[in-house]
Amino acid sequence: MTTTTTIITPTHPNHPDDVHRTVREGYGRIAAEGTSCGCGCNGSLAERIGYDAGELAALPDGADLGLSCGNPTALAVLAPGDVVLDLGSGAGLDAFVAGPKVGAAGRVIGVDMTSQMIERARGGLAAYRGTSGLDNVEFRLGEIEHLPVADASVDVVISNCVLNLSPDKPQVWREIARVLKPGGRVAVSDLALLRPLPEGVVDSVEALVGCIAGAVPVDEHRRLAQAAGLVDVEVTPRSEYAAALDGFEDETYAAIAARLPAGTRASDFITSLDVKATKPAKTACCAA
Repeated sequence: MTTTTTIITPTHPNHPDDVHRTVREGYGRIAAEGTSCGCGCNGSLAERIGYDAGELAALPDGADLGLSCGNPTALAVLAPGDVVLDLGSGAGLDAFVAGPKVGAAGRVIGVDMTSQMIERARGGLAAYRGTSGLDNVEFRLGEIEHLPVADASVDVVISNCVLNLSPDKPQVWREIARVLKPGGRVAVSDLALLRPLPEGVVDSVEALVGCIAGAVPVDEHRRLAQAAGLVDVEVTPRSEYAAALDGFEDETYAAIAARLPAGTRASDFITSLDVKATKPAKTACCAA
């Protein structure tokens, strides 16, 4: 009997390297052009999904590219002295919002795998220092599946509409658990599926860069967090983002909407989602 082995190469659409390449290219263009696109594509989106107008006004120019689907900095209830890690930090929106919340005793580390996004975020550091009087934010180039961050070194992990882009979500959650200090917490805003996407949408590059094709069902977020060893997992669907998407007129969203069945909208298939979780605290060993 002859056995045939199929080898997946990086050109296969489901290969992780190919997904990373597609995302890098898409978000690299967004960073270079400085236009709101991807998961939101509208400069007013941040306010519509819960950001404070004063916080947004204080941001360096170009930090908000309209890529948010929630507000993890508010979800996290950040405190002075917290060390915060922002996964997929993009142009720096959430990192710059988090900085004043954690203060001079705290630290915010943004990680993004797109060099153009890192360059854009670092370009805003001088304006952030001038406005806030703080020097507590930095940006590192790296993949969220392999974070350039030490074990048990951060108090809070945040992320905004990024985990859905990963081709290896279980690995991302394992990395989150690795870098958190015992008792550390997670506050993630992401997208989730309410029902399976049509095949034409799943195969769409626009849908991948637009944060839809990589989304998983709501309950899968809970399972992934728990499988990584996190506890007290709370998963809360939010309708505001999907409803806002239905009202946008944007090239990326239009390309996605064109692949949806007649009479349906994005909000019929996806929802934004808040995910909170905690890394168990260490328990003292009992002597025999």
